[in-house]
Amino acid sequence: MTLSNSCSRAARALVVIAGLAGAAGVALAAMAAHGGGDATRLASASSMLLFHAAAAMAATALGAQGMIHRTLALIAAAGLLAGAALFAGALVKTEMTGVSLFPMAAPTGGSLTILSWLVLAGAALWPQRAAV
Repeated sequence: MTLSNSCSRAARALVVIAGLAGAAGVALAAMAAHGGGDATRLASASSMLLFHAAAAMAATALGAQGMIHRTLALIAAAGLLAGAALFAGALVKTEMTGVSLFPMAAPTGGSLTILSWLVLAGAALWPQRAAV
């Protein structure tokens, strides 16, 4: 398996995960809108999943097109998805059960998304070098 082939597989996997995160974000938005009660946590979880799913797809596509550093784009996309999932999961678990996922789960997820955005910026600053 070549590096290009493994990057392509990773990119496809990230797009699948981003699609699932987007679907979960829409489902959480519906729960927030129609569930009654205080839906602030669910709405925040929905937004995190939707925005970061779209950003992960964009990062993956930009990396695949060579507009930004491919490896850094994949790392950023994975971090955006993992951070958003952790943040959203912490909010949903707290909303549904009243119990935290684990101490500092939401801030950890938020910090991971911030770091991933910085990696994405770095991917644009240091684009992939053309093969000689």
